[in-house]
Amino acid sequence: MKTKKWNKELYKRIAVIALPIILQNLLDAAVQSADVLMLNFVGQTAISAVSLASQYGSIIFMCLFGIGTGVSMLGAQYWGKGDTKTIEKVEGLGLRFSLGIAIVAAVSCLLIPGYMMKLYTNDPELIRLGIVYLRIFAPSMILWSICAIYTAILRCIGKVSTSTMIEAIALISNVLLNAVFIFGLFGLPKLGVTGVALATTMSRMIQLVCCLVVSARNKNVKLRIRPIFEKHPALFRDYVSMVLPAIGNDVIWSVGFSMYSVILGHLGNDAVAANSIVSVVRNLGCVLCFGIGNAAGIILGQMLGENKIEEAKKASHTLLRLTIGAGILGGIFVLALTPFVMNYAKLSETALDYLLFMLRVNVYYITGTAVNTILIAGVFRAGGDSKFGFLCDTIDMWIYAVPLGFLAAFALHLPVKVVYFLLCTDEFVKWPWVFKHYYSYKWAKNITRENIDG
Repeated sequence: MKTKKWNKELYKRIAVIALPIILQNLLDAAVQSADVLMLNFVGQTAISAVSLASQYGSIIFMCLFGIGTGVSMLGAQYWGKGDTKTIEKVEGLGLRFSLGIAIVAAVSCLLIPGYMMKLYTNDPELIRLGIVYLRIFAPSMILWSICAIYTAILRCIGKVSTSTMIEAIALISNVLLNAVFIFGLFGLPKLGVTGVALATTMSRMIQLVCCLVVSARNKNVKLRIRPIFEKHPALFRDYVSMVLPAIGNDVIWSVGFSMYSVILGHLGNDAVAANSIVSVVRNLGCVLCFGIGNAAGIILGQMLGENKIEEAKKASHTLLRLTIGAGILGGIFVLALTPFVMNYAKLSETALDYLLFMLRVNVYYITGTAVNTILIAGVFRAGGDSKFGFLCDTIDMWIYAVPLGFLAAFALHLPVKVVYFLLCTDEFVKWPWVFKHYYSYKWAKNITRENIDG
């Protein structure tokens, strides 16, 4: 009876934290779908250009995700301990890192967008449109860097629904503004690619305003400038020891994944356009997986902060099973959606052929992604273990997947479908090491301190 009651409470806890995150992920995926849907009426070239240019946004997102992970790892455990003052100090450290990276990225997009686009493609029209996108998109990175940290803090302190509401307002604003600027509603000119970038920047501004409003009403942790400049040596060491591998892990993975776009980008517009649509469908299929994975980091982090080590281990098994189930459901979703996507996409015949093949590959690929996401980015990081993921993804992406992709595409000149299939073996190659580390339970640790300034 005791076990049954514990399981019931755990599932309730998972639902309370995971469902808002799943909704947030669903909205995020829906916005990406809306972008592609609207750009589909502009043309294949517009879809390809935005897809390539937004790779830089994806890299920044993963940097912010890594920084936010450091905030979550410490924040969730200190929340479990009941120490809200330290959580605000953790927030300051997170903002210091996120703003620094975002400012560098924004300046790069403003000053050298042409060089950035040439990395992905040699098509002059794609480069021209990408330059326009990056220059207007640049300010959104700075706004985003502030919002990402504060919403991570909100999730740590149990305000998951509030965090989701903020994201929802920003994402819905993005869709509405996209429609206005792309289609020229209310008498405005049709801006196409320019409209997508402008809508993104304006929606991030709206998101920041929402964060400030929530902060003004929140009694636990507020969004302040002062903690950014405070010095807490021991806490800083803890944060850096966890966040640098986490950032490194997410950057290594995102840049490596971005290299897939570099490879496909040099294989032609058809491959890029097909991959752009597949990415959106895959993200929709991963909504449940990512939601449970993010919830795992918060739930297990709080348990470990309360010194409930054995309960955290037991809960991790439940979360892993749920994620595998979510991955299978995600694959079924992609399979079911395939006929609709094929009927809707306004692509060339060659691009449609690539699209169908890529969709079929992602039916099983999602499960591989699901398992690695919950274990590396959720379970391991809950106990402050971000170094394993960094080493694992460095080897997987940069010693295996990326070299294999370049070899297949440019040395062996294999067909696009074969290259794509080989790239999509990356998630499964690392399973043996990931599961071995999981069952070692080296990640199950309480990482809080009594004296943060020592």
